[in-house]
Amino acid sequence: MRISKIIFISLISFLLLPALSMSQTIQLDEMPAGDGEWGYCPAEGSVSQVNPPSFSWRPMENITWEIQCARDEEFNNIEYSAEKVEFNVHCPHRTFLPGSYTWRYRGKNKNGNNTNWSRKRTFTIAQDASYMPLPMREELLKRIPKTHPRLFLRPENLENLRELARGELKGKYDELVKKCEEILANPPNLEEPPKYPEGTESLSEVWREIWWGNRERTITALNGAAALAFTRLLGGQEKYGLEAKRILLACAKWDPKGSTGYRYNDEAGMPYAYYFSRTYTFVNDLLTEEEKNFCRHVMKIRGDEMYNHLYPRHLWRPYSSHSNRAWHFLGEVGVAFLSEIEGADDWVWFAMNVFFNVYPVWSDDDGGWHEGSNYWQSYQGRFTWWSDVMREAMGINAYEKPYYSKAGYYVMYLMPPGKIGGGLGDLTANFTSKRFVPLMTTLASQARNQHWQWWVEQNGGPRPAEGYIGFIRGALPKVKAEKPDDLPLSRVLWGTGQAYLNSSLTDAANSVQVVFKSSPFGTQSHGYEANNSFLLWGYGKRLLIRTGRRDIYGSEHHKNWMWSTRSVNCIRINGKDQPKRSAAAKAKITAFKTTPSMDIVVGETENFVRSVIFVKPELIVIYDRLEPEELSTYEYWLHAVNEINVEDQHNIQVINDDVVCDIDFLRPEGLTFTQTDQYDPNPRPRVKLREWHLTATTSKKSERMEFITLYRPHRVEYKLPKDVNIEQIDGGYALKVKLSDGELTVLLPTDDEKTLNAFGLKSKGAVKMRLIDDTGLTKILSLEE
Repeated sequence: MRISKIIFISLISFLLLPALSMSQTIQLDEMPAGDGEWGYCPAEGSVSQVNPPSFSWRPMENITWEIQCARDEEFNNIEYSAEKVEFNVHCPHRTFLPGSYTWRYRGKNKNGNNTNWSRKRTFTIAQDASYMPLPMREELLKRIPKTHPRLFLRPENLENLRELARGELKGKYDELVKKCEEILANPPNLEEPPKYPEGTESLSEVWREIWWGNRERTITALNGAAALAFTRLLGGQEKYGLEAKRILLACAKWDPKGSTGYRYNDEAGMPYAYYFSRTYTFVNDLLTEEEKNFCRHVMKIRGDEMYNHLYPRHLWRPYSSHSNRAWHFLGEVGVAFLSEIEGADDWVWFAMNVFFNVYPVWSDDDGGWHEGSNYWQSYQGRFTWWSDVMREAMGINAYEKPYYSKAGYYVMYLMPPGKIGGGLGDLTANFTSKRFVPLMTTLASQARNQHWQWWVEQNGGPRPAEGYIGFIRGALPKVKAEKPDDLPLSRVLWGTGQAYLNSSLTDAANSVQVVFKSSPFGTQSHGYEANNSFLLWGYGKRLLIRTGRRDIYGSEHHKNWMWSTRSVNCIRINGKDQPKRSAAAKAKITAFKTTPSMDIVVGETENFVRSVIFVKPELIVIYDRLEPEELSTYEYWLHAVNEINVEDQHNIQVINDDVVCDIDFLRPEGLTFTQTDQYDPNPRPRVKLREWHLTATTSKKSERMEFITLYRPHRVEYKLPKDVNIEQIDGGYALKVKLSDGELTVLLPTDDEKTLNAFGLKSKGAVKMRLIDDTGLTKILSLEE
């Protein structure tokens, strides 16, 4: 009897198990976003500048999603809902009315069990938000041509391009023909590039030669093939197409997971993927079905390798440098092979979700690029290819994103015409403003921005893209230039935490510029410079600089000098660096005000507040407050192209050719100075560069420290007054500085709660300035709330 009961109960439990499983609620993972994670969007209290907004939340494995967006917090008036959402990001296919909304989401597993609903987040869609709905998957993919070519142009547009090649764009077409003849006369090496020999040390000089050499071999072969195939489409000789086909099929024989494989060497694997795809679509009509299938087989392997690396990780953790070009290269592969390779539709849909929901990564809507101007022009230059593909294949205009309405102002403010030195970020030291002309030419044309067009013309005029990309863009309408007289001289980019303080936007040779960083992105990736560091240019010359020369990424010199706080104009506490190449090294710009005559910007880290005051063009006051809460020593680092002249702490000179910067460490007294032209460690022997590094060290340990330092840039032949009066007062310091045509008075607080009162100025816990010129005209600038 007892056994029968047990069997009966067990049977009932077995029969009820599916129902219990179906009704079980799964716990939703709502852990706050950490360093390196995209975060929940729209965030509570945020204002979306795109309509509809893009939604993002923490992913979970084996879950599909449901999202609701309502006009009220009780979700009685649901404006929008979507179920069976595949990704942890979502952009609706239609726009909303501007105003306030509340959203939430939940997940469902494969057994049909729901999670609990997420917390509610309320946000606003701005009245002037850009309209950027993402078409539904089926509709989006339907827009892509069924036949070839389908990258950069559509089959139905080909005849129009041929007419342009015979007429308005004949000059560009002739350049393409010339390039094709050069390729035929000197065909590329089509042997498969070598792998690293056994025992090759990663990052060594031998490794570097193969790593980059294989990239260049790949580009030479397959981009040449794409140029040949495209030119033949425009009416070029048949031999161009046949040579393109020969190159394509030879490269198809390379091991897809070998020396040019994406995971083995992505610098070769990425260009292989997109140049192969372009050649394939341009030369498609010359390929037999057997040849097409061979190409499809190769790109299935390569595409899957890219997709499996990027998805799903990139939709939540997108802060990887190379991945931020790989995703749209995969998109090109997907468009070229749509309906021909299983999974190509997934690649396109993934790439479009990246663009609409988690891009651009290294900035916010203000523009800029955390990784620096070199990586901006490199990555955005390549992104413009994808913008061309989206426009032609899917009817999506990338330049309607708010970022692209401001992107060019980054370079306009950082690189006034004629400037040398590309600011902060990897590989920027000796750039000139002209380096950015090709990308700015594209941005000005595509975004129809007259200021950017003016900047292009001041730097020698437009430089359109070369080759087939340039031909396709050659038909775009011209943009009228407009001098930026209506713009402020200085600008802060809040998302990247950088400020560009200028005395002129129109001519670097007659301007002084301060660049300042205090970034929410920290020191991660290629934007590794320490927070609260600054750079100084004067009259076309680099005065106070960031230092080092990247011999190879991640070398001893790169990671132990260039990633160190010692390499920039900044302060170290107790001989310690800020966290190196880390998203955890967070900071932010907390205040910024600009006028034609004065600027102030304030940056704040955990224990270090730096205020930069710029009286244009002759005086910079830098006020530092450090509170490490332990007895500490402090090192103030400065760097220059040439040896720095140090008489004493009040008489220091940086000289570069005909430009001088006089430096006066007003506080603290008793600093000791050391100087060297050696890095620690030095770069590899092939790099001969040496720069000068000055360290001012405090004599005593203290739990808090204030530095007050004056910088006076000027041409050698000009003599600036050196009169200065500084007093320590209750709650801070009072500073009075003589100028060439007036006087500056500044109150500098040491206590945010106390009221400062001196020299006829009064302020509670905030920096306040008064500028009086020789005519008696008075200007006040204050950070008081």
